[in-house]
Parts: sequence; structure tokens; C-alpha cells
Amino acid sequence: MDRRDDITQDLTMALMFLTSWTERPGELRRCWKGYDFDDVNALSEQGLITGSRGAKSAYLTEEGVERARRVLSRYGIPFED
Repeated sequence: MDRRDDITQDLTMALMFLTSWTERPGELRRCWKGYDFDDVNALSEQGLITGSRGAKSAYLTEEGVERARRVLSRYGIPFED
């Protein structure tokens, strides 16, 4: 994986987090996955999102949420949980 892949996956993860929601308290965050298939597949393989094969939405794992928060903090982007 090259640096460009790292950056696009980081930014995809951040966008997934920013547009995510929960349907019930304590549930994993859910997001639409209208992003580059290679990035979505890589995030799934890394365990950062789950339930993405054949579905229009995915769930962010706790590790995925933490990675998204780190990316947003790195760029100085405010966010709410």
C-alpha cells in the first residue's frame, strides 16, 4: 500500500464517521458506503468497518471510529459523537 492509499482510506473513514448515525443507543455507528470500492474493501479487511459485502451500508467498528477521530483531529476538524 502506498501513501496515497493511506490518505484516501483515512479520509474515507473520516467521511464515513461524519455521515454516520446510530439507530439505538449502544449500537454500532452505521454509514452509507458510496465510496471507492477498493477503499471500502480495504477498510473492511482492516476490521474498521463490517457488514459491507453486498449491502448499501456498513457499520463502523470501535477501531474504525477511533481511526476516524484521529484523522479528524489531525486535520483540526471538529466533530460530535
